Amino acid sequence: MKKILLLFGLLFCSALYVVANDATNEPAIIDAAWLKANYAKAEYMIPMRDDVRLYTAVYTPKNKKATHPILLNRTPYGCEPYGKKNSAFWQDSIYHNYLQAEYIFVFQDVRGRWMSEGKTENARPFIENKQGNDTDEASDAYDTIEWLLRKVKRHNGRIGIFGASYDGFYTLMAAASGHPAIKAISPQAPVCDWWRGDDFHRNGAFTLFDAVSFLPNFGLREHSKSSEPVAFKSPIEGDAWDYFSSNRLSDITLSLAGQIPFWDEMMQHPDYDDFWQSRNALRALKGIKVPTLIVGGAFDAENSYGTWALYNALRESGSVEDCRLIIGPWTHCAWRREGKANELGGVEFSEESMTEFFRNEIEFPFFDHYLRDTESSGETEYGALIFFTGENCWREMGEWNPAESSSAYTLYLAEDGGLATNKSDICDSYSSYISNPDNPVPYYPETDAPRRKEYMIADQTFVEGREDVLTFISPVLEQDMTTMGAIEAVLYASISQTDADFVVKVIDVGPDGEYEMLVRGDIIRGRYRNSLSEPEAFTPNKVEKVSLRMNDIAHTFMAGHRIKVQVQSSWFPLYDMNPQQFIDISKATAKDFVPCDVRIYHDAEHPSHINIPIMK
Repeated sequence: MKKILLLFGLLFCSALYVVANDATNEPAIIDAAWLKANYAKAEYMIPMRDDVRLYTAVYTPKNKKATHPILLNRTPYGCEPYGKKNSAFWQDSIYHNYLQAEYIFVFQDVRGRWMSEGKTENARPFIENKQGNDTDEASDAYDTIEWLLRKVKRHNGRIGIFGASYDGFYTLMAAASGHPAIKAISPQAPVCDWWRGDDFHRNGAFTLFDAVSFLPNFGLREHSKSSEPVAFKSPIEGDAWDYFSSNRLSDITLSLAGQIPFWDEMMQHPDYDDFWQSRNALRALKGIKVPTLIVGGAFDAENSYGTWALYNALRESGSVEDCRLIIGPWTHCAWRREGKANELGGVEFSEESMTEFFRNEIEFPFFDHYLRDTESSGETEYGALIFFTGENCWREMGEWNPAESSSAYTLYLAEDGGLATNKSDICDSYSSYISNPDNPVPYYPETDAPRRKEYMIADQTFVEGREDVLTFISPVLEQDMTTMGAIEAVLYASISQTDADFVVKVIDVGPDGEYEMLVRGDIIRGRYRNSLSEPEAFTPNKVEKVSLRMNDIAHTFMAGHRIKVQVQSSWFPLYDMNPQQFIDISKATAKDFVPCDVRIYHDAEHPSHINIPIMK
């Protein structure tokens, strides 16, 4: 394992991108005029095997003396502008290397979106054994590639596919098609499972704030003869806390009924049933064999689950010989946006622009190696490049393999509010609180819209005075403690009602409490403690085990710091409020939401604890 300090100055001096004019060797500026002079745009309606046609924009270099690789992006977010006017994708510097290298760019509206025909089906299920004209996103990608290879001139027969967030799902499906022309892919912050951990749910709890902010807009942009999106006004007006306190999930569902089909489908499928399981993108991994660059952010509030889950699943399958992982100190897709993207919530991770580092030293070299045979394949050639927060440095390793590279360090919740390395020998010990749906625990000090991404790293002292938040803290660490992998919380709990949520937060506390950083927080809806697909009511006042496995982390708790753990039963309005009764939450009215007495046990028979994976 090799540790890389932030010596970005040298990297950037050698990797700063300059577009040069071949004749004069003078710097040229990529702008609208440059694109028009060097690229030709064409629009096609590409037929699929079931005769549905998908809108596709192709930008081909005007250089006729060479062949060019194809870079394909399939998206539900639109390929506007439609018609003769060129897209402004060139304004994003992440494309500049590819433009200079004369790639062919292909952007496609997926089925049923914007100018493509057909019907939209969100996270469309992968069909492993297709028969006849069976279609899925893999077949649509395959048919698109076949058409491109036949119809587009001057390509070199090699295709790379990239996509971030929801586009990452479509990247995975394209790779699962197994088309031989696909030579490399980069799914970035990919949607993999919308129930277990991505975007709309976390272990059964509904991500209320994000869903209401996103879906009414996204869900209305279906296929239309007009390229203009349906007019949209966010239902969240003013303070989000006030809106969600006044509008329960049932109220929002009623107001959106019939307008957004996917919202209705989500409400009809609260459990991890066939509807959600069939939409798990990891079902399609068997067909993925090409070099893969997986990218994610340590502070990605939307698709952190998909990033880690995809890499772990591909590594375990062994089907991809070159499977790379990069995790930076980024929020959702920040590495693709302009700017430094090197700070969050007042914490600065580097003085350099990590997004330039990503563009010039990681993504472009990876694709260029496999699509144009360049010698270097970038900084991730070693396998995994991970930014460890806390110590704020990159570490490169052959692979991300916590099971072999770490050992469990257990901290037990103690009666005195401490975290101990040994189990308690007390016979009967617990900490308790009342979870009141009329006064839920806020996720962040400010609750205005949009949802604050800073919550992923926020100081948690703003909730410590509340009686419905339990806090446990360790002694001062005598030496650095580096964690890699998934923290697991094991709670022994009893509740006075038939359901409750459990939120666990792991926090890094600096010397004298002058600094706090949320390292990882997660939630589980209690009814799914034993089965994700078969919810089970609690027996009031019966002690039961509730386990919560969080997304992976890479973090160093420095010497002199302490570890803090908080336990609570709401995280509002980030997640919908549990009525704390075993009922259909999407139909629960105000009278159904009741207070619940929660006890978290920490005695000899019921040793609530957290398991932290410590790097060997």
